[in-house]
Amino acid sequence: MRAAHSAASAETVTLRTLGRVDYADAFRAMQQFTLARTPDTTDEIWLLEHPPIFTMGLKGRDGTQTHIDGIPLAYTDRGGDITYHGPGQIVIYILMDLQRRGWGPKRLVTAMEQAVINLLADYRIQGERRVGAPGVYTAAGKIAALGLRVKQGRSYHGLALNINMDLGPFSRIDPCGYHGQPVTQLADLDVHANLKTIGQGLIGKLTRELGYTDCNDSPDNPQ
Repeated sequence: MRAAHSAASAETVTLRTLGRVDYADAFRAMQQFTLARTPDTTDEIWLLEHPPIFTMGLKGRDGTQTHIDGIPLAYTDRGGDITYHGPGQIVIYILMDLQRRGWGPKRLVTAMEQAVINLLADYRIQGERRVGAPGVYTAAGKIAALGLRVKQGRSYHGLALNINMDLGPFSRIDPCGYHGQPVTQLADLDVHANLKTIGQGLIGKLTRELGYTDCNDSPDNPQ
């Protein structure tokens, strides 16, 4: 019975649409969820925005700087280097039991990238991957950043897609550690759909790429 329940759990995901959430609160909730989950816990996808913040992954940290030009800098446990989050950017966190599904981190990264590429194609924008530089790129620059943490076979963190935001803070850093990397967003590529519409479209493509057959909305915040 337990094996059957676990198999069913692997095909189901709970979606939480959380609005604007402080980064520290979301980070702490992801860690707590991952620590508390069991082999039968249903995977979750969190759709949200963050107030302005730079986040530093495990690749490029020294732990001493706390702000960049007045914007807070948070040190986190995802892979990668520095990036920026702010209003007008969709952030999606994927809390998946990779071990239960028999997936590795590379397969999850590929699925996330493909979901964004498929979304861009709906708007006649060509998105592409780059070897050794996770994320999604267009001719105008990087449009989506990825970063994951996998702990005991369970993932958290995820992706950020630029929709209609102030891109200025990106010029104060080397995005994801790449000097001179241009950054773009959907609004600058003549896409003017709102965040809700784009978020719903991306979630639909993401759940398909991740192999979920059942996506249940939850009105509750993560515990």
